[in-house]
Amino acid sequence: MRPPLRRCVSFTVTDDMVGQGFVRSLAKPGGNITGVTILASELDGKRQEILIEAVPGVRRIAALVDSNTTTTSQLRMLEDGARARGVELSIHPIAWREEIGNAIDAAKGTGAGALNVLASALFFNSRAFIFHRVAALRLPAMYQFPEMAEQGGLIGYGPLVVQLLRDVMSRQLVKLLRGSKPADLPVEQPTKFELVINLRTAKAMGHELPRGLVLRADKVIE
Repeated sequence: MRPPLRRCVSFTVTDDMVGQGFVRSLAKPGGNITGVTILASELDGKRQEILIEAVPGVRRIAALVDSNTTTTSQLRMLEDGARARGVELSIHPIAWREEIGNAIDAAKGTGAGALNVLASALFFNSRAFIFHRVAALRLPAMYQFPEMAEQGGLIGYGPLVVQLLRDVMSRQLVKLLRGSKPADLPVEQPTKFELVINLRTAKAMGHELPRGLVLRADKVIE
């Protein structure tokens, strides 16, 4: 006698569960997928605002874009947001890790005074390389996770990776292991966001951050 077939259940952590088509809605996922959405597209705009504030008087900034994950509509919103602040945004898309270095060089070549490294697993996994490249170019940069500033980036804003793994993901996985159906489990969202500024990195690249921004930071690396 054959054992009964089991439905495939998937737990996903991604930038935008709804926008990427994994679920119908956060409250009622439907199907066999649930997980965590880290609000990447929404927070990229907030990070851009912080970056513009971090470089007083900047007139041109750049965005490092993972073309595998970032949509045209998201980029349009970033362009509109920059324009509203009197800032021109140049966009530098890449699809592979090997393209990151040339894209950063191109951003600097356009005269950009700062770089917004948009939310992307590819960029997170390539963070050490990006830190080194922007430091060599003395290009102030913003990153999607606070821990990235702790590890050598200039500024990081977003949910804490540790909190996502320890609290949010574990809570969802326990419910699934106890028999809950993914369709009945609302997609979780991070609840804690932090702004971390690395003054050591700022000093190394010869960039002075506004005092008001530093005072607002949840954590400052000195």
